Amino acid sequence: MLYFDHSATTPIDADVQSLMSELNQNIYGNPSSTYDLGRKAKHAIEIARRQFADSINCEPKEVIFTGGGTESNNMVLWNVVHQKRKHVITSSIEHPAVLLVLKELEKFGVEHTIVSVDKNGCVNPDDIKNNITSDTGLISIMMANNEVGTIEPIKNIANIAKEYDILFHSDAIQMLGKLPIDVKRLNIDMMSFSAHKFYGPKGVGALFIKSGITIKPMIVGGSQEKNLRAGTENISGIAGLGLAAEIANRALDQNFTHLLDLENHFRNRIMEKNVDLIFNGFDKNHLPGLINLTIPNISSDLLLIHLDKEGIAISNGSACSSGTISPSPVLKAMGISDKKNLESIRISFGKHNTINEVNKLVESIRSSIITIQKNST
Repeated sequence: MLYFDHSATTPIDADVQSLMSELNQNIYGNPSSTYDLGRKAKHAIEIARRQFADSINCEPKEVIFTGGGTESNNMVLWNVVHQKRKHVITSSIEHPAVLLVLKELEKFGVEHTIVSVDKNGCVNPDDIKNNITSDTGLISIMMANNEVGTIEPIKNIANIAKEYDILFHSDAIQMLGKLPIDVKRLNIDMMSFSAHKFYGPKGVGALFIKSGITIKPMIVGGSQEKNLRAGTENISGIAGLGLAAEIANRALDQNFTHLLDLENHFRNRIMEKNVDLIFNGFDKNHLPGLINLTIPNISSDLLLIHLDKEGIAISNGSACSSGTISPSPVLKAMGISDKKNLESIRISFGKHNTINEVNKLVESIRSSIITIQKNST
């Protein structure tokens, strides 16, 4: 299988898998226990906390481990229920783990405003500022979009939040390992992460909470994670996240260059084939290695089926529910028509992909288009 869907998930790094296997075999004590196996388990968690903190330039005490990016987002958003100011500002291209949660929170008196984006999927900071009310208690804008890769001006937005004494949260789940993250420089209050997006295990994530900010737990029971996330810790998963973050941060420049080379090579080769296409999003201000494009009059679901038969995995921006394909809300928010929306695909390269694999992808896309066109006449 040639895999080009790294924005959906990444294969686990071999060194991460090795560490997790070793811990599952040998360090199986409960981290809350005082005997040796418990202390070793606790030590493994704290090593991971330091590794992750170093990767985003924060203090270990500012890192809370969760069950994934969705839970991290939920922790932040549900906390608004306990705040005095119960108005949230977000954007129209956020992940459902933000937008659907805000919809649910309406039942609990939490209101929200969704600001629009431009044709490239970019939020205008002035739109954020113009929608602030006396009741605004949180602004949540993702750092980079998962479908088109647009990098948002979150430093500017964070500064606006500070000007009005409003908490600022960012979903940075797509960022780690692709571009530098410095929560201090960005003036971030809270930021969400998910291990399986940077070659770590699924089912484990992290939430950065700036020192001095108090939130209430969603899961109540034990005193784990500073009383913010009750339940016996996923030791091997947390350790895997920590090592994956360290590896990603250590190879950041190398990975960035590699992903950009693959992206540029794909763009050049596909255009050489005279394929009629439209690239969606920014040309440059986007995540390296993520390409969203529209191939007019070629249904994306048919194209994906053809590529899958050839052992190639890419995705589209559509959500599939009970076999019904619907347009991507992200592309819709960018002003892309439903027809073109359903003709759009996402390709996201990873650190293990090669130039030869990209060449095979281009050839397969071209041949699949020809086949689809022949079958439609």
